[in-house]
Amino acid sequence: MPSRKDRGFEHPIPSEITPRAVYEGRRELLRRMAAGSAGAALAAWAGRDALAGVARPGKLAPLPGGSSTVPGAMTMDRPTAYEHVTGYNNFYEFGTDKDDPARHAGALRTQPWSVIVEGEVHKPRTYALEDLLRLAPMEERIYRLRCVEGWSMVVPWVGYSLAELIRRVEPTGNARYVEFHTVADKTSMPGLASRVLLWPYVEGLRLDEALHPLTLLAFGLYGEVLPKQNGAPVRLVVPWKYGFKSGKSVVRIRFVEKQPTTAWMAAAPHEYGFYSNVNPHVDHPRWSQATERRIGEDGLFQRKRPTLMFNGYEAQVGQLYAGMDLRKHY
Repeated sequence: MPSRKDRGFEHPIPSEITPRAVYEGRRELLRRMAAGSAGAALAAWAGRDALAGVARPGKLAPLPGGSSTVPGAMTMDRPTAYEHVTGYNNFYEFGTDKDDPARHAGALRTQPWSVIVEGEVHKPRTYALEDLLRLAPMEERIYRLRCVEGWSMVVPWVGYSLAELIRRVEPTGNARYVEFHTVADKTSMPGLASRVLLWPYVEGLRLDEALHPLTLLAFGLYGEVLPKQNGAPVRLVVPWKYGFKSGKSVVRIRFVEKQPTTAWMAAAPHEYGFYSNVNPHVDHPRWSQATERRIGEDGLFQRKRPTLMFNGYEAQVGQLYAGMDLRKHY
């Protein structure tokens, strides 16, 4: 279970706030909790301090977002430095080394851009990027990001819940899963020449996972538009799953009845399951998942962090998997 700190109960108190103000603030929080609005109150409280430490780097066009009130959307963990977030990436379309995306992604054309939404929906549509940018208010959300390789980051994303888009296309009663296809441009993506995966990259979620308010359609990070190596111009972010579940540079979203075969399932089904929830009790064949190395905390005596169930989002998403054997459905 997440610690009290992970749930937003503990945070630094600025020196200018008096003990009386702290008391009154806590009393008001308890009052809201008693009234049934605990999630929004906790999110707003955590978000206030978290956003204060996030400065726009001034590298790309600004993309501001309001503070999110979605429970769990504003972790109190310190955000990872911008240079690490944008310089240490897995994006195999540009190469398999961590610095390949930053070196090669500049050639990717992200204008014009569109996303096809099709399949088991009543209102299929092709959305231009400009349409998606105005579809719902942008929010800033600070999420943990956990890679299956055993490292992690904390990223301040900008976007809105994928559910905003899903509601507008109106899934049919046959829609049980959502499939995501990412761009495969041979002219700008040298990694497509390799056979490490089948291209285009395909990922998928169960419909209820896709509808969860924490599942994010992201257009920016650190208050600016997404860098190309991070999945510009639009990507998925599912914070309780390993990072490879969050497809980058999305061009197609399909609603389907049967569970899709994802890129990593096709490549190594004995290593990668469909769900790929962060789980410290289920190891990958090549990596223990019990602990993680936070990027930027690489000192000689820096200890690894214990991995949290569902990456610390168990309180928000655990009910999605009630009754499931998570060792079997890994």
